[in-house]
Amino acid sequence: MELYYQEYGNENASLMVFLHGGGVSSWMWDKQIQHFTSYHCVTIDLPEQGKSKDAESFSIKKSAEKVIELIEKIKKDKKVIVIGFSLGAQVVIQMMSMKPTLITNAIINSALVRPNALVVKMISPAIKLTSPLISNRYFSKIQSKVLYVSEEYFETYYKESSQMKSVTLIRILKENISFEIPTGFNKAEGNILVTVGQKEKTIMKKSAMDIVSNNSNCIGIIIPNVGHGISMLNPNYFNKVIENWLQESVLPQDAITIK
Repeated sequence: MELYYQEYGNENASLMVFLHGGGVSSWMWDKQIQHFTSYHCVTIDLPEQGKSKDAESFSIKKSAEKVIELIEKIKKDKKVIVIGFSLGAQVVIQMMSMKPTLITNAIINSALVRPNALVVKMISPAIKLTSPLISNRYFSKIQSKVLYVSEEYFETYYKESSQMKSVTLIRILKENISFEIPTGFNKAEGNILVTVGQKEKTIMKKSAMDIVSNNSNCIGIIIPNVGHGISMLNPNYFNKVIENWLQESVLPQDAITIK
């Protein structure tokens, strides 16, 4: 089964592709789609998630292959911009490693690239133990707040998360926590903006530093007063960051530069 995707905006303009994080799907980009109407926007549900839930088993590498295939089918001669959050940002890194000339501009938001073998071993027993909580609304409320899912989208979030099988969640988490910067990322030719929230875990900020140091086309910023999910917490701010960087190479004055 092919990945589910939707197209919006100006089909004659540059292609802007959005890749969601784990635990959510393309609905997380609604505010970006509403803002970037002058671009040819494409949202994609990654394998086993959202409306691609019946696609082949998820892996970051397979997802990258599928997204590359889709972009090459629809891009024509356009510039390609890809924006990824968390799990989706890891897919962007994998894509740039596999096809170093495909993406003109990439926004890598909150990508983990420091594997933790001990945590990977704990995932299966932990999920099996807590799996009854997945369909619990109260538990979902708590989890949604971590991701800054607003009331507007909670029912969609709850429906998707409660329908996800434990084996799928285990597979996605293992891929996420095992991921490291692939060979070839240092050769990616596009311009890359790496972002991370100031309130995110130390490992996330160190991951952002690793990404920036791995490719000379990267510039990195730490966004103040936010954890994991700036695009949902403050979409207007996130949209302006993207817009100003793409159009004028300008970064927000309140952000901290990663060196």
